Amino acid sequence: MKQGLSFLMLIFSLAVSAQKTSADTAQVVVPNRYNIVEAQGRPYVIMISTDGFRYDYAEKYHAENLLKYSNEGVQAKDMLPSYPSITFPNHWTLVTGLYPSHHGLIDNYFYDYKRKENYEASSRKTAEDGSWYGGTPLWALAEKQGMVSASMMWVGSASEAGGKRPTYYYPYHEKFTPSEKVEKVIDWLKLPMAQRPHFIALYFPEVDASGHHFGPDSKETEDAVHSIDHAIGNLVQQVSDLGLKNVNFIFVSDHGMIKVDGEHPLEIPSLLLDKNKFDYYNSQTILRVYVKNPKDIRKTYKELKKNKTGDYEVWLDKKLPQYLHFATRDDRYHRIGQIILIPKAPKIFLEKGKKGPVGKHGYDPRMVPEMKATFFAWGPEFKNNLEIGEFQNVNVYPLVADMLGLKISQPIDGKRKVLKKIVKENK
Repeated sequence: MKQGLSFLMLIFSLAVSAQKTSADTAQVVVPNRYNIVEAQGRPYVIMISTDGFRYDYAEKYHAENLLKYSNEGVQAKDMLPSYPSITFPNHWTLVTGLYPSHHGLIDNYFYDYKRKENYEASSRKTAEDGSWYGGTPLWALAEKQGMVSASMMWVGSASEAGGKRPTYYYPYHEKFTPSEKVEKVIDWLKLPMAQRPHFIALYFPEVDASGHHFGPDSKETEDAVHSIDHAIGNLVQQVSDLGLKNVNFIFVSDHGMIKVDGEHPLEIPSLLLDKNKFDYYNSQTILRVYVKNPKDIRKTYKELKKNKTGDYEVWLDKKLPQYLHFATRDDRYHRIGQIILIPKAPKIFLEKGKKGPVGKHGYDPRMVPEMKATFFAWGPEFKNNLEIGEFQNVNVYPLVADMLGLKISQPIDGKRKVLKKIVKENK
């Protein structure tokens, strides 16, 4: 904790020298970080996430640049998000190779009963506190092994999670346009070889925001897809103009999007409104219930099952399907709850008086195909004109680690063999 506080003081001292109007958009640079000699000759990987970019958006909206690059490189039929298919859990899964129940970010918002604290994705205090995050993110893995890294607003990258922040990073805000983010990535790649990041994480939120507010079939979402596609085309061109050797791109998303029935939402079961007996956490596409008296768990489950409608399912958490990796046996941080209510798409749970979104995610991607995410990859390390089948997103982590020549330092859920076939041999 003292180390984290010291680093926050460093950030503050750097920020006060900036103009007041731009202090919250300032880059943070950790001093005295350099690539070791061995790292300087390794590939570069730019990992791009476009939040909410459904597996079929590139084709659906004819994202010209992404279609071109993925056709020339590697494109997956789709990529399966981890459950629940929610933003923070899946972004952290992509950079740690762990399922949400194993790295601890089981939702964007949750309560930790051991810590007696809430985690809130929208709170800078918790989002930048690395003690909430399990696993070793790719930038920490790189930095610990003498390789400089950078992050443009990826989940968790402004925290000390894994023991090391990226050398270069920007705390999350929404003031940069996609084009401005591209320019800052190019600035990183213009640095001298010893200081130049070999792993760069780049995040775009625009497609997800449009999907929530206007739906996946809207003109606004189409425009957002084209905006990101243009920015990526610009990024690839500018990287090419730099003349750097062996720069590789991985384009991913965290989840998809579906139009939901916000006009006829499911009500929270009245039983759960007794705050003396229950806490519930509603993400609309999954409702997690914590029963305060363990003796009441079975009774509560039976009553919820008895009174439920046909629009949702009720599960004891320990009985959830194994493939979800979200049951009691998986819950390393004890943050999930004991009873789970899962609406059937396109239904959502809403508290009375609240207005529902147009688009939503969070459902089981095996049951709701609209939840499936995107995976494209291209560059000198990747095979050409290759189409692959569906795979789980935990497998991206070992792919990137191997490309960068990094040794994975702790057990993960991802497997090297799943994506090994997409990289050229004898590299």
